[in-house]
Amino acid sequence: MEQYTVSGMSCAACSSRVEKAVMKVPGVKSCSVSLLTNSMGVEGTASSEDIIRAVTDAGYGAAPKGGAAGSSAAPDWADDEALKDRETPRLRRRLIASAAVLLVLMYFSMGHMMWGFPAPEAFHNLVFLGVFEMLLAIAVMIINGRFFTSGFRSLLRGAPNMDTLVALGSAASFGYSLAELFIMIIAQGVGDGKTVSAYGMNLYFESAAMIPTLITVGKMLEAMSKGRTTNALKGLMQLAPKTATLLIDGRETTVGIASVKSGDVFVVRPGESIPVDGVILEGATSVNEAALTGESIPADKAEGDPVSAATVNQQGYIKCRATKVGEDTTLAQIIRTVSDAAATKAPLARIADKVSGVFVPAVIAIALLTLAGWLAAGRAFGFSIARAISVLVISCPCALGLATPVAIMVGSGMGAKNGILYKTAASLESVGRAEIVALDKTGTITEGRPRVTDMIPCGMSEKELLTLAAALEKRSEHPLAKAVLEKAEGLELPETTGFEALPGNGLRAFLGGSELIGGKLDFIGTAAEISPELSRRAETLAAEGKTPLFFARDGKLAGVIAVADTIKDDSARAVSELKGMGIKVVMLTGDNERTARAIGAQAGVDEVSAGILPDGKAGEINRLRQLGRVAMVGDGINDAPALTSADVGIAIGAGTDVAIDAADIVVMKSRLSDVAAAIRMSRATVRNIHQNLFWAFFYNAICIPLAMGLYGIAMKPMYGAAAMALSSFFVCMNALRLNLVKIHDSSHDKMIKRKAPPARKDAADAERKEKEMTKTLKIDGMMCEHCEARVKKALEAVSGVESAEADREKKQAVVKLSRDVADEVLAKAVEAQDYTVLGVE
Repeated sequence: MEQYTVSGMSCAACSSRVEKAVMKVPGVKSCSVSLLTNSMGVEGTASSEDIIRAVTDAGYGAAPKGGAAGSSAAPDWADDEALKDRETPRLRRRLIASAAVLLVLMYFSMGHMMWGFPAPEAFHNLVFLGVFEMLLAIAVMIINGRFFTSGFRSLLRGAPNMDTLVALGSAASFGYSLAELFIMIIAQGVGDGKTVSAYGMNLYFESAAMIPTLITVGKMLEAMSKGRTTNALKGLMQLAPKTATLLIDGRETTVGIASVKSGDVFVVRPGESIPVDGVILEGATSVNEAALTGESIPADKAEGDPVSAATVNQQGYIKCRATKVGEDTTLAQIIRTVSDAAATKAPLARIADKVSGVFVPAVIAIALLTLAGWLAAGRAFGFSIARAISVLVISCPCALGLATPVAIMVGSGMGAKNGILYKTAASLESVGRAEIVALDKTGTITEGRPRVTDMIPCGMSEKELLTLAAALEKRSEHPLAKAVLEKAEGLELPETTGFEALPGNGLRAFLGGSELIGGKLDFIGTAAEISPELSRRAETLAAEGKTPLFFARDGKLAGVIAVADTIKDDSARAVSELKGMGIKVVMLTGDNERTARAIGAQAGVDEVSAGILPDGKAGEINRLRQLGRVAMVGDGINDAPALTSADVGIAIGAGTDVAIDAADIVVMKSRLSDVAAAIRMSRATVRNIHQNLFWAFFYNAICIPLAMGLYGIAMKPMYGAAAMALSSFFVCMNALRLNLVKIHDSSHDKMIKRKAPPARKDAADAERKEKEMTKTLKIDGMMCEHCEARVKKALEAVSGVESAEADREKKQAVVKLSRDVADEVLAKAVEAQDYTVLGVE
């Protein structure tokens, strides 16, 4: 997405016109304009020159954003100067000048005339007073000349906006009062004091000045609150260090961040921020990464570990090599993601856009009808024009245009502060509507690596059993061996000789003349006696999703060590929170049914889909989508097809890799509870948008008839201007309430109603599935889930195999075929992985 800065927009009608103009440019696929940040995001092949020309022809200004890739110079979108609130100071100066003149005008027009405030003798002459008021009104209108230049220019281009309404209202008040002043001058010239007195009480010069002044008040309040909505993004930008200490020819040299290039060596002292992304060459430390991930606990770093820009070195002196600089750093990618989300448009904004496109012309038409209607009803022209002016100045298209983007900006900013990145406004809106959350098991629900969970020693201590097992497993490449070695870290392991890996069975080695063997129950059962009680305990462990490993020494059982990919500490709580929101939770895994059920029961999921490899997960997501809106949660790499197939893809545990293309939402920490938090933030944001849109429509639906005089109230135009000034401010302040949302607090979660599942598939489809060819291979040697995965992968690589499901407990693999495949071909694929095929059925 290419981003541009757009100038000259004042309301939703302006942003709508810019969008329409750019969408007409050949090669533009999509365009979204943000009134909040005065930015525009464009996708397509059109050149920037053509896009800028289209915006200019529409009466606005545009300039491209961005910096060169690979350069350390901060790109425009990552420059906090780009979001600096320049509008509020300018509006404040304009307001002070307007208010100073207006106070004088109001003193003489209302204070002196209505309440008898003292004034020089000349002001008792109504004609003199009228001329004085006219001059002051002209001064205020000149100070607020932008309303008139922008408003009338837009009207002449056939695209009226909010400035047009203000300009027409103020100009109509001034023009009507000017005409009455001329009549008063003529009447005074002929000595008609009665006419002078009658017309002198109906001048609207104060309204002509009050309208732009009050609108300026509203604009300033709106600018102040809009500035606060980007605080999260500005906070991220301010984290970026401005200097770095490079090591050049052995000397430390402090340089500007723009001078750092990939490959440079830099040093960081305790307490300093890390300037760019890099890898540690020397030293060890702990790094506070809260700025990027929201994780308050410092992460230990040593040689070879990556470090990220804007994180804080807390302890040691480290020397690093720069790997990513400029807009390639993790911080820059986060800022870019939040900035892009603000530049996109949520589906909820479409209804406001459609209304905004015709709102101003409709209001002008209603004002003219109001004028004509009251005149036709026999009311005086002064009364009728006052009602028409009130209609013009009370109508507020800005509230409609700001209703969605201010909430999106605050919501995405809050997410970024907590390590949750919404890539688009649409993803922020849609994830809260998810009815089903599909969770990949490995790395999402579980830790993603096997660990020792239980030890059952026989005739020795746990330490002795672990030492024997680790000595045997030390030379093994199997993932389960790594789990045992990790558990034995710190123990002194004796050296073994004659190590031998027995494919599909286990391991054998010799230690000081003693034979050590390890493996599954069937294998060890042939070499050592295993009691029925221990066999039952092993069965129980297997039923819990664990893999029991048996070890024996010199034909005598030494004990059992159970290994499993354990669930994360917060997984069960996170699943419970999701279910508390009314969301169905489904676990997808390539494990066999037994292991998958055990893990699913521990996590508390509603449904388990077992035996599914990454390639088959997309199909499972498509099945679930028939039951409701689906959010898929995975690691963003192996699960890419499933993430893109879901209504919303969430990549969890991304760490510093925030540019995962397949995901709509990136969760930087490996905490499953952040998925519930992302949904909670989405729901709060959508609820806030609904409130804003309701207010915008409700305000106009009530206030326009009120200004027309339909409720029997003759509203003064200045009161209408005051109401308009406050409406946009209300919308912005309501959006700021999102900063108070506690995204990890589940106490206020509400259940959603899921739609009913569709009817069963027709009989023809069922009959077709029954006729699909399947074959069952009897296999010996599978010991754990990793073995099952290897068998599945090998079989599914065979041409003609649609899918395969391996089960180590049943010692078989069921293969679904799209065409006939020879038994020998299937058997050869499995045996190439060092497993034994006993037969094919």
